[in-house]
Amino acid sequence: MNPDELLTRLAGPDARFREHQREAITDLVEDRARVLCVQRTGWGKSAVYFLATALLRERGAGPALIVSPLLALMRNQIAAAERLGIRAHTINSTNRDAWDAVRGLLADDAVDLLLISPERLNNPRFREEMLPLFASRVGLLVVDEAHCISDWGHDFRPDYRRLAEMLEALPEGVAVLCTTATANDRVVADVAEQLAVGRVSALRTYRGPLGRASLRLEVVELPGQADRLAWLATHLPSLPGSGIVYTLTKRDADVVAEFLSGHGVPAEAYSGEVANELRVEVEERLLRNELKAVVATSALGMGYDKPDLGFVVHYQAPGSVISYYQQVGRAGRAIERADVVLLRGAEDRRIQDFFIEQAFPPRDRVERVLEALSDGPASTPELTAVVNLGRGRLEAMLKVLDVEGAVTRDGSQWVLADGGGWEYDGERYANVTALRRREQAAMAAFGADGRCLMRALQEELDDPAPADCGICSVCAGPRFDGPLDPVLVREAALHLRSRPLVLETKKMAPDREGKMRKLGDDVRAEEGRALARLGDGGWDPLVREGRSKGRFGDELVDAAASAVRTWGAPVAWVTAIPSMRSGELVPDFARRVADALQLPYVAAVERARDAPPQREMENSAQQVANVRGAFAVVGEPPGSPCLLVDDIRFSGWTLAMVAGQLRRRGSGPVHPFALSTAF
Repeated sequence: MNPDELLTRLAGPDARFREHQREAITDLVEDRARVLCVQRTGWGKSAVYFLATALLRERGAGPALIVSPLLALMRNQIAAAERLGIRAHTINSTNRDAWDAVRGLLADDAVDLLLISPERLNNPRFREEMLPLFASRVGLLVVDEAHCISDWGHDFRPDYRRLAEMLEALPEGVAVLCTTATANDRVVADVAEQLAVGRVSALRTYRGPLGRASLRLEVVELPGQADRLAWLATHLPSLPGSGIVYTLTKRDADVVAEFLSGHGVPAEAYSGEVANELRVEVEERLLRNELKAVVATSALGMGYDKPDLGFVVHYQAPGSVISYYQQVGRAGRAIERADVVLLRGAEDRRIQDFFIEQAFPPRDRVERVLEALSDGPASTPELTAVVNLGRGRLEAMLKVLDVEGAVTRDGSQWVLADGGGWEYDGERYANVTALRRREQAAMAAFGADGRCLMRALQEELDDPAPADCGICSVCAGPRFDGPLDPVLVREAALHLRSRPLVLETKKMAPDREGKMRKLGDDVRAEEGRALARLGDGGWDPLVREGRSKGRFGDELVDAAASAVRTWGAPVAWVTAIPSMRSGELVPDFARRVADALQLPYVAAVERARDAPPQREMENSAQQVANVRGAFAVVGEPPGSPCLLVDDIRFSGWTLAMVAGQLRRRGSGPVHPFALSTAF
């Protein structure tokens, strides 16, 4: 079958090859070359590897192996492959135990295309048992979203570094295709260097123009979250079709989706923490236009394919123009015009800083882990007791160290890798962090430096032919920056302050060795409440203002008392967590809340020793160790239920452990209350 017939079957009778598609397919099928396609979203990168797979299989080559980062992409790809009669199978986080079935399919030559998630590449059993089998059987290796290979790319994933092992093991005559829409010159050079592994011939690169004529771009400066919520409720109903609203955090996705739904805009939240079945359901509802908007983190990004997506709005700015281009590329793929609007907020920089600072751990933390492992194997929970890193950051660091050859996994434990010789590459990490800062600065300049918005995106991605688009808000004037209804803004502000947050009970606690132990009912705190989350647009600005002034305002006292009444906790007295740094700030607030509730205030807790701020402790073992012995209960507390007040809850362990001390000294049930909580 010829390529034109296959293209018609895949994309319809009117489909025609775009520039470079046929050339890339020919390189893969005729020359078994290594090819990199850097092409705009919607160009048809998947058509290249589907058609190449069908043609290679027709010539007796082995099946294609596609490394793909997201489940949404995998589901869409399998459906598209079936239109060409390609037998496709996937191995990902939802069916990771299907290896025996895949081994049988390969042995029987009963599969044409295998999709695997990059996380599979980092599984020791997978690398030992499956990768050699793949290397000996596959006829085409496809690396989708290949910018993830490069730590210069905006979405570096250490798992992708494992592809070097696969490339080294590939026999001569196996074609390799890498595809991405978001690689600038530096990333292209890095990917090309890595793809040269095991092959003398040069990488063949096809780079096309990245401008998107169907996208109309605009930036609207709205620092306050209430203003942005009001903007969304005002403008989304009039935007064409359905679309995506991107947020930087899951918390904000939930807040935005709830506000939109309450104002007649059908919306659902979507993040990596949502159950897989629900994510699939939300994706399908958006495809069927049953939702006006999906409010999503970056988890709904690469690979989600809805050709008629009518708009993409950012509730906050991502950390780089490259990330932004990748996300807005979801819109306007098969329609004449789609609206893309960036609502820049006051909290953008703080959230971006968090992600940048989490990327590479400092040298002292790495050395502490390696020192601990020099004494013998250790599990991740055991390592949390000796290194001040959160569980997620520690696991990410261990993954990088594993890929770079410093450590290796042995079952559930980590051990130092044989041979040693690994050194902390501080210069490389510093260079990458500096690049992230430059990307952040470029994102801050986007829409503020006078350049056409599409040209700015193209230039940041080193497009060979950037040009003014003629339709963005810079070229043709703004459309979405008009005044907002003050009543709607007020409703949005009330929504941000509407419900106190539930503080879940801690039922387990780490011992001195980092092992989790069950807490007894006689020392466990009750479920608690908090007025706000750190950084939100509701009560937290007033909390931060009060901390800076040294006294919380009466509005916060009233809000706290109202929240306690609504909560209905049967408290009979109030006490506070004291601080050596803030002095009377929290006790003064707790006394005023007690007065508002007409309850007695009891100074039942005192500071026994100074300790570093709890926000500097990054995992539960370190947090508990930091609190242990830092507080003492004064006298005999009342035996009735207590409201235990703090201003900022970073980990929850201060409230939990002081509650345990109060219970041991005879207090009744302890109900924690914080003004703001970090999570």
